[in-house]
Amino acid sequence: MNSLVLASLLTEPVGVSHYLVVGAVLFVCGVVCMATKRNALGILMGIELVLNGANLNFIAFGSPYLREASQTLGLDGQLMSLFVIVLAAAEAAVALAIALNFYNSFSTIDVDRADQLKG
Repeated sequence: MNSLVLASLLTEPVGVSHYLVVGAVLFVCGVVCMATKRNALGILMGIELVLNGANLNFIAFGSPYLREASQTLGLDGQLMSLFVIVLAAAEAAVALAIALNFYNSFSTIDVDRADQLKG
């Protein structure tokens, strides 16, 4: 049965379900990257993958093909995605500043070495 569903996904034209699958794959890859990497930059890349997967799903859920006769403009997914992009840019700037400060202190960006707090 699963091969039949996969075959139908591969043979039909690109639709909302394809975008949802790609968004879910990006999200899962980001979670796996965050869980397995010991490097601060690898963890940041995992966070970016998670946010991009969420963005893709927001835009897919805001698609006019999922709504019937809605009273909204249909920009809900795009606006949420824009907000997440702004949030990701701010997160990347702060996290890279923290990583550079950590590298100056410990000469590594291995997050397991961050076992002491200095005030």
